[in-house]
Amino acid sequence: MAAAWQDVVRNAAAVREAAAVAVDAALLAGVLMRTGEQPHASDVVNYAPFTLLPSAVPWALFEQAYAVQQDFNLLVDAISQNKEFLEKTLASTIKVDDFTARLFRIYMQVLEEGLAQTVFLGINRSDYMFDCGLDGTAALRQIEINTIAASFGGLTSRTADVHRLVLKVLGKTEEASQLLPNNPAKGLASGIAKAWELYGSQRAVVMFLVEDVQRNIFDQRCVENELWNRNIRVVRKRFRDVFEHGSLDASRRLFMDGQEVAVVYYREGYVPQVYNQQNWEARLLLERSRAVKCPDIATQLAGTKKVQQELSRPGTLEKLLPGHPEAIARIRATFAGLYSLDEGEEGDRIAATAIADPDRFVLKPQREGGGNNLYGEELREVLEKIKDSPERTSYILMDKIKPQPALNYLLRAHSPLQVSECISELGIFGVYVRQGQELVLNQAAGHLLRTKAIEHADGGVAAGVAVLDTPYLV
Repeated sequence: MAAAWQDVVRNAAAVREAAAVAVDAALLAGVLMRTGEQPHASDVVNYAPFTLLPSAVPWALFEQAYAVQQDFNLLVDAISQNKEFLEKTLASTIKVDDFTARLFRIYMQVLEEGLAQTVFLGINRSDYMFDCGLDGTAALRQIEINTIAASFGGLTSRTADVHRLVLKVLGKTEEASQLLPNNPAKGLASGIAKAWELYGSQRAVVMFLVEDVQRNIFDQRCVENELWNRNIRVVRKRFRDVFEHGSLDASRRLFMDGQEVAVVYYREGYVPQVYNQQNWEARLLLERSRAVKCPDIATQLAGTKKVQQELSRPGTLEKLLPGHPEAIARIRATFAGLYSLDEGEEGDRIAATAIADPDRFVLKPQREGGGNNLYGEELREVLEKIKDSPERTSYILMDKIKPQPALNYLLRAHSPLQVSECISELGIFGVYVRQGQELVLNQAAGHLLRTKAIEHADGGVAAGVAVLDTPYLV
């Protein structure tokens, strides 16, 4: 895997020429982000960071990741409908993690009132790394599944064209022709459009719930424009707007500024920092409504790390997906070792093991958005501090995955052009729509490859660590 472009990587003149072409191609293709200096302005933009060369990905593992995505869609949907499982699994977490607890309280309140929502839309992204065994063979290992605001489906739809051109400039026309087409933006939009259609009001709009600071706006616009192309109206609102201008009528239809909302697509709401009291009230209003939420709060809870850890316990998948033995086998084949830090003998034992050998593990809190995981000495320090406290139950432990690094160039605005040892993470987008108990859509919707230098333990593209990439199947 490491040797895909050995002849190019050491050719400084060819790399400089290709990098200049690549940057212009990215700007032409719309692989764009707003700048950190002017995050509210679209009249000053730069290219989103990306690799100069597409990264080698084993064909068999790529196909395995696609093949299991519909199974993961089924699983997430099943968890979101299983109150008993969510209650039991999150019982210890909600005692010590206020953010998860507040989400859970809204979930319970909405269930007690009775769900007004009848159409359910899931857009998730299952992320994997390639774990290199002692014999050099690689295995697909799931890092996590993102059930809220899974990003970069838009920009990655445009990145393959940039890499195609780079390979041609480097005299690798045949290799360029082998890069797969990839359009998650279209796939995500098709799910939103289906949910909008089933909601049943031609006049109703799709509302993107967005952050106050929207550096990654072009990624969202790719999906948005696909909806406009289908003549579906899109509005962009923040939690503050919902609090000030949102309302429900007697049948719990959601209105924003007098417009009925069919679908609420969250690109916000996954980190505690965005919630003040007003925003919590806005979230409750949205969840109580008949509008299709993507995700509804049960599906957001299904994506927590504690749920991920519980799924790895023997027998859990069988209870959640009865009658699906093949799906269960495909899902289980992707799991890395996951361990509970709940209070008791089992949690004590695994905490002691991790303190003694921290480089074997990753410590994960119940957070989304990248940059939250702990490794090595930092992992040991945190666990030492919380090992005798109930706070440790707000974390899970996972076996640390050891991928095979490869050489590449990470192109970032205003950064020097230098070769780095890199590792990659593959994400597969999944989309499903359920009406009542009937699953009317269930599909894989495209892929995302992100790559980072090996000195960075954690963090994605939005966090400024990883960059966009394209798989070159080997």
